[in-house]
Amino acid sequence: MSSVFQAPAAPVPFWRRLNQFFAFPLQRKPLFYCTVLAVCSMLFGVLFFLPDVLAVLLVEVGILLAASRYGFKVVAMGSRGLQRAEDFPDRLDDEWTALPWKLFGILLVQGIVVGWLQRVSTGLAELAWLAVSFLLPATMILLVQTGSLFASLNPVAAWSVVRIIGWPYVLLCFFLFLLSQGAAIALTLLMPLFKGWLLLPLGNWLFIYFGWVMCSLLGYAMYQNHEAFGIDLLPGGGLDEDAPPDRRTPRQIAQEATDALVAQQITDGDLAGALGTAYEDQRMHGDELPAQRRYHRVLALTDKTDTLLLHAQRFIPLLLNSGQTTEALKAFLACRERDAQFVIADAGHTLALATTAWNGGDAKQAIALLGGFDRRFKGHALVPKAYELVARVLLQGMNRPDMALKVLATLQARHADSPSVAEVQWLLRAHLPQPVAAGGEAPSTP
Repeated sequence: MSSVFQAPAAPVPFWRRLNQFFAFPLQRKPLFYCTVLAVCSMLFGVLFFLPDVLAVLLVEVGILLAASRYGFKVVAMGSRGLQRAEDFPDRLDDEWTALPWKLFGILLVQGIVVGWLQRVSTGLAELAWLAVSFLLPATMILLVQTGSLFASLNPVAAWSVVRIIGWPYVLLCFFLFLLSQGAAIALTLLMPLFKGWLLLPLGNWLFIYFGWVMCSLLGYAMYQNHEAFGIDLLPGGGLDEDAPPDRRTPRQIAQEATDALVAQQITDGDLAGALGTAYEDQRMHGDELPAQRRYHRVLALTDKTDTLLLHAQRFIPLLLNSGQTTEALKAFLACRERDAQFVIADAGHTLALATTAWNGGDAKQAIALLGGFDRRFKGHALVPKAYELVARVLLQGMNRPDMALKVLATLQARHADSPSVAEVQWLLRAHLPQPVAAGGEAPSTP
């Protein structure tokens, strides 16, 4: 299946979405992460006024690294169309995790070059510094795209980024410059309200906040030009607020795309290809019910009975644990059609299937499911419950109180202390011998 997802409509220009960028760090996940990082500096804030500043510097470097990594994640995911932090994958590609260090290397090289030019000509150095500052957003775009330090140092490549974005690049630089001053301005305004060691965590929070606002803006600017940059959108990417609302998550959209691909392969007669696609998706998403359901259904179309039955040992419990008891029973019965001796290996899941069959009015299937339960799961805590269900089905579903009484006798002999004994006795109260009254006569039935 292709991983390329195109945006449903032309993206809204970034200068019309400024509120979105300011709101991004206030989403639940980034807000929590930003606050945690700020609190980390608070723990060492008292050291700010002590001679041992090295500890503070180490903590600040760690916070800067963590915030930078998440910032690059915001840029990378934003460039591929994801605007909500909850849609971000938990892990980034390995090539993206080292981007903060590579950016530091780029700035170091550029600083060395400008410093060398300073020795040659002050005016030339100032022009070089202006060029470096102007091309910095383009350099970061290159870094996110290529993951290469050396490719991002190429001024010709950076200029090609400027040409792709066009005149809005100047506006992008202007907004980024204003945002870069935002933390310092906000801290200056808040300093009279916060004293002493609180200033350090407050300053960190503000700098992280405005930094992630800048990253959100830069990522969206890349997304706005994703076709020109050759960026493939992620599943669910590119859903603008101005577009029709779509409540599906990116993973749900990807699942539907896989469903469509498998269905098309089956329609085209490529059953082996459909099985391969379904297998790979369920292998990558072992706990996802849609992926397991798809694989089970494709297996049911093949003659791979052993594979079908082996997969059912995972699929049926997953259905039961998800509350899909009726579907679980149907899957079990489909396996029984392939192999009459097929059973589920877990006692709780077996009892749940029998209960589902009984609740659905299939007394015979409930009894069949519980056949040999006490031998297969000898000593299991659910054995008395299984006896109880068998007695109920025999009495209420098959009108066989005589057999239910035998089950009660076995239950009393083997599990006399179980609450199930009293439950079955109550069920069979009308069929149990009545106690003899003091006068020798049985009590009359009310």
